Amino acid sequence: MHLIGAARPNFMKIGPLFHAIKQNPLLKGVIVHTGQHYDRNMSRGFFEDLGLQQPHINLNIGSGTHAEQTGRTLMSYGELLLKENPRLVVVVGDVNATLACALAAAKLGVPVAHLEAGLRSYDRTMPEEINRLLTDTLADRLWTPSEDADQNLIKEGIDPARIKLVGNIMIDSLEMMRPKIEADRTAKSLGLKPREYAVVTLHRPATVDSGQKLSQMIRILRELSERLELVFPVHPRTKKNLEEFGLWRELGRTTGLKLLEPLSYIPFMNILFNSRLAITDSGGLQEETTYLGIPCLTMRPNTERPITVTRGTNRLCKAEELTGLVHEILENPLKKPDPPKFWDGKTAQRVTADIERMLLK
Repeated sequence: MHLIGAARPNFMKIGPLFHAIKQNPLLKGVIVHTGQHYDRNMSRGFFEDLGLQQPHINLNIGSGTHAEQTGRTLMSYGELLLKENPRLVVVVGDVNATLACALAAAKLGVPVAHLEAGLRSYDRTMPEEINRLLTDTLADRLWTPSEDADQNLIKEGIDPARIKLVGNIMIDSLEMMRPKIEADRTAKSLGLKPREYAVVTLHRPATVDSGQKLSQMIRILRELSERLELVFPVHPRTKKNLEEFGLWRELGRTTGLKLLEPLSYIPFMNILFNSRLAITDSGGLQEETTYLGIPCLTMRPNTERPITVTRGTNRLCKAEELTGLVHEILENPLKKPDPPKFWDGKTAQRVTADIERMLLK
């Protein structure tokens, strides 16, 4: 079977599943990297951290518009399928490669399974939402991370027999790597004191592609850094825009704010484990902070992971609300909630058992 990955969050989902598949002598997994993220810290470092060999196959798609990435991946992966004819294609998450590879497989009659199916923001201005909707329509098997995802799919008319709640595989990666994360010294090497700083990640186009919005965000972060130290691993897209809008030097001169290169999984999680709170526009970080009981402020009007708000530590907020919410968190410690069902580090085992039933029945 093919396990498709394109970007860092994909690799974190593939990692535990690949290891679980390796333990089953009846199954064989082949990692196909489409090459959407090609910077070392954005991909290869994650393979090392997660104990994965380098991808068996790399399509080397690279960057481009959504249409270019999707089109090149569809063509390249379609050619690969004709050569290899796998018994199952497993796609994960919601990047362009997720949809492109699912579409290529479906057109050739190769069964498709979607890991992390059923997530919905109900915001079709987000390219990821389009990828999620179409991939779930194409997939033969839909592995969901939470019960609300099941309900989303059923409302859309998908046969419940195609849906299986397996839990959150991001938690598998976290638990698999916990000993290395806790032994890592990244936070200490940066002089960070436990629970006395916040982690910041920003990369979505809606956050960083507008000069006006990015300038507002930087001004707020600089103000916050006077109250709480901030650690900001800067995504390449964000850095490019900070430089283009003339904000990079200003940010670099800010006392109380540490700018870092993109980090691979273990050092980033070491910083997160020891943080007081997170400020993000990411998807995965909403889940990890919910599991860890760390307050998270998500700079978006909606989320495809609403269970992190209803059952977790996540709050959606606008830029102008950020300062007040940070101060509120600092003054009112949060009680750690119970994680959602099957967020227990055993999702890969459930998925592998289901794959065996599908392929060997």
